[in-house]
Amino acid sequence: MLVADQTYHGNEPLTYAADLSLPRGQLVTVPLRSKQVLGVVMGTVKEPHFAVKTMSERIAAPPLPPTLLSLLEWMRTYYPAPLGITTQLFLPKGVPKKPFNASLPEGPKPALPPLTTEQQSAIRQLAGPGLHLLHGETGSGKTRVYIELARQALAKGKSAIILTPEIGLTSQLASDFAAVFGERVLVVHSGLTDAARERLWFATLNAQQPLVVIGARSALFSPLAHVGLMVVDEAHETAYKQDQAPYYHATTVAAKRASLEQATLVLGSATPLVSDYYITQAKQRPLVRMLQPAIASDFSPKQVRIVDLRDRGQFTKSSFLSSTLLEAMAGALKNQEQTLLFLNRRGTARVIFCDACGWQAACPHCDLPLVYHGDAHIMRCHSCEYKTSVPPSCPVCHNASVVFKSIGTKAVADEAARLFPGARIMRFDTDNKKGERIEQHYDAVRRGEVDILVGTQTLAKGLDLPKLSLVGVVMADTSLYFPDFTAQERTYQLLSQVLGRVGRGHRFGQAVVQTYNPESPLLQAILGKQWDLFYQAELQERRTYNFPPFCYLLKLSCRRASVRSAQTTSTQLAEQLTKQHPRVQVEGPAPAFHEKVQGKFTWQLIVKARQRSELVTIIHDLPANWSYDIDPMNLL
Repeated sequence: MLVADQTYHGNEPLTYAADLSLPRGQLVTVPLRSKQVLGVVMGTVKEPHFAVKTMSERIAAPPLPPTLLSLLEWMRTYYPAPLGITTQLFLPKGVPKKPFNASLPEGPKPALPPLTTEQQSAIRQLAGPGLHLLHGETGSGKTRVYIELARQALAKGKSAIILTPEIGLTSQLASDFAAVFGERVLVVHSGLTDAARERLWFATLNAQQPLVVIGARSALFSPLAHVGLMVVDEAHETAYKQDQAPYYHATTVAAKRASLEQATLVLGSATPLVSDYYITQAKQRPLVRMLQPAIASDFSPKQVRIVDLRDRGQFTKSSFLSSTLLEAMAGALKNQEQTLLFLNRRGTARVIFCDACGWQAACPHCDLPLVYHGDAHIMRCHSCEYKTSVPPSCPVCHNASVVFKSIGTKAVADEAARLFPGARIMRFDTDNKKGERIEQHYDAVRRGEVDILVGTQTLAKGLDLPKLSLVGVVMADTSLYFPDFTAQERTYQLLSQVLGRVGRGHRFGQAVVQTYNPESPLLQAILGKQWDLFYQAELQERRTYNFPPFCYLLKLSCRRASVRSAQTTSTQLAEQLTKQHPRVQVEGPAPAFHEKVQGKFTWQLIVKARQRSELVTIIHDLPANWSYDIDPMNLL
């Protein structure tokens, strides 16, 4: 019996007694310590010699599909974690008390746009089981291809799972699919209440017809009996990596489930991960390219202008929005078109300091710079959520000249409101409250009821906005400053994605990119859509310094009360691993990128191995009070 409860930290199934024979995969409730929890039967054993508890109740529902049970057993070994936590991924929290009634309504089915020649070719190449990589430029119509593949799967009596990286993108995808498949479309994400998720889960398990399940990572574990298609849309996104145990990556799990189901797996992206591209080529799997806009138009390709942030003559009306960008924004407003201002930093000011003595506002628990939020007039730590009021003067020298530098999205939104007082402006980032998020306002934004959108990477992913004509990148260099092996790749992806919000065939599009490094080869590759040039350079860099896809990674971290203790503990483990595992490469110890968090100091080791199984062994043998992340997306 596998029990779905995080308090069970064991690595083996538990044994319970039952008065009746139960099939493999049957859902039951069982006692665990002082509470009742859901469990799933994995098999029968002879009566043990020790006392066991008795199963409480058999749940009136079909057994879990065999392929899902096989996936669960694979997860146990591939992503080491307490078994109760892993099992929780596959089961709901409880049994619903109300019948399910959350399917999307059957509405009018508008005629789909005809498939382009390029889309028809892609669909033919994406046929058959196994991994396929769909490398489609922004606006090339990848969603239209997904819909056609789902239609083919449902016609064969098979279901489809469509993954999106974030909740914000589910509204658009669900709307597109519901227009074709109506009530067969179910949407799964963490924004639903527990009760709604439970009803949805059991409705999926009881379904008598094939379904289309759309959602974020959790949709991977939907209890569908026969899956014919799995799509990982925007497959490059880091949101597909779980940041707590079990540290799974949705693409890897999707590949395993597709193999078990003999299903087609499509990784779709305009900017694929370097590792995914390399592995697809190495395994000689289909790599499908789509280059042409799906919407035929007479508009010329989007115009991109570069503004050097060092040229202060460009910033006469605003300290961070150039005259070139402001002129383009005024033109868009005049034409009743939308502008998107992109800056991948939250808040109003990222650095608060005294220009008399040099004091800087920092979190007392984490030593990280506090971020100023002008709407609430507070300083806030984005690591531990510490908050405090803004001092009227420097707390060290009492000078009144406290300076706010390095802008965030709130400052950009305020500046846009000052310069364009009649414009309707909305900001979208992770500081938004629940009712302010893009998924709640997507229809209004799409209709053009917002003139200027300001946001972080939340707005860079997959959105199709017909009234959007201008993208302004406030600072193109932000992600390049991170000391990580993925910094170049992340910058390429972010800028390519945000620039791809315009020039999609709806109307003439233009972009203004503000940067401190206009001559950057990376920027030139992005603007020229020279993916191959970027890919080959990045691949060579990773080969030289032994990073994925040429090795497997394991990040080990320890938190201690002092720097000395953290360093000593890390050094001891590094020496132990080097001695016990001579085939692995141990780098460090070194302080984490955010060394001090909530009053404790974090140091880390990076372990590289050719065989992933060696990293799994290391995880099983880790000393107490060490944490790990296997296959990390970055090393920060």
